[in-house]
Amino acid sequence: MNLLIIGNLGYIGPIVAKHFRARYPDAFIAGYDVGYFIRNYTFNGVVGDTLLNRQYFGDVRQFDSNILKGIDAVIYLAAISNDPMGNVFEEPTLEINYRSAVNIARQAKQAGANRFVFASSCSVYGFADTLPRTELSEVNPLTAYAKSKVFAEQELEPLADENFIITCHRFATACGYSDRLRLDLVLNDFVASAITEKKITILSDGTPWRPLIHVKDMALAMNWSVERNTGGNFLVINTGSNQWNYQIKDLAIAVQQLFEKVELSINKNAQPDKRSYKVSFDLYEKLASDYQPRVSLPDAVKDLKEGLLSIDFTDANFRQSSLMRLKTLQHLIDHDVVDNRLFLKKIFSNS
Repeated sequence: MNLLIIGNLGYIGPIVAKHFRARYPDAFIAGYDVGYFIRNYTFNGVVGDTLLNRQYFGDVRQFDSNILKGIDAVIYLAAISNDPMGNVFEEPTLEINYRSAVNIARQAKQAGANRFVFASSCSVYGFADTLPRTELSEVNPLTAYAKSKVFAEQELEPLADENFIITCHRFATACGYSDRLRLDLVLNDFVASAITEKKITILSDGTPWRPLIHVKDMALAMNWSVERNTGGNFLVINTGSNQWNYQIKDLAIAVQQLFEKVELSINKNAQPDKRSYKVSFDLYEKLASDYQPRVSLPDAVKDLKEGLLSIDFTDANFRQSSLMRLKTLQHLIDHDVVDNRLFLKKIFSNS
């Protein structure tokens, strides 16, 4: 198998590279990334990047289709990857998450690839605090990020056929330790706070629902995507576990239980958080029975705790650090590395 992982130098990409290298030791695996987060290493060990046969650098908005020659499967992870970044960089979010994904899928089909895997998001459901949302439920994207995922799904569908199988994973919220950790994710933030402040502060009233999935289980799901023979030529599928639908306060309590003397503060007078949704993962359980999530919530917390302690993490001001993706982008703009549309202006140096 010849595999191209687009957006491989972020939070999820290194874990995907490790998974596929272990699954397919003799495969040709390449990565393609602009490199915004290339310096954000948070791992003591073998980094996923080193397991690739080739690393391409470039912006997905200026993609060279020659890279796709001989590629069997494409995994598209490239994204302006959360709501705060999407709010600041709305047009790049649509260009990178949506238009470039569709454009590269079209090029991949023309080049002879037979699989395209798109990392979508359960955030497309918006506010859905009643029955768990299924793939047939109405979407209600509230942010530029969520809208970009909906638009991409809609325009990817006509490209699918029996020779070009497309899977759009509506992933639950990612969590867990990675070679390039993000702390702008709810569970990751809680663990970092427990380590550095001995306190977890919930800005909401703690009642919003959020499904979660560990990055290792995201990689496992993408593995299923390139192998699947069920679900049809085009498949949008909620990807996670019914057991991982949690209220925010439950996540905080799970973290608190694995630490000593950690205070929990909940803003009971907060305005309701519109980003609340339960999700049904029944279809994924049915179609991908051998690829179900394997990491438990306590294991995910332990994973984060051990990973952060292994790099001597002590930064109580981490929300202003490069471990918050928006801060990294702002730093690149401030240092004239990228422009306001996030196009690269100069080559990264080693300084």
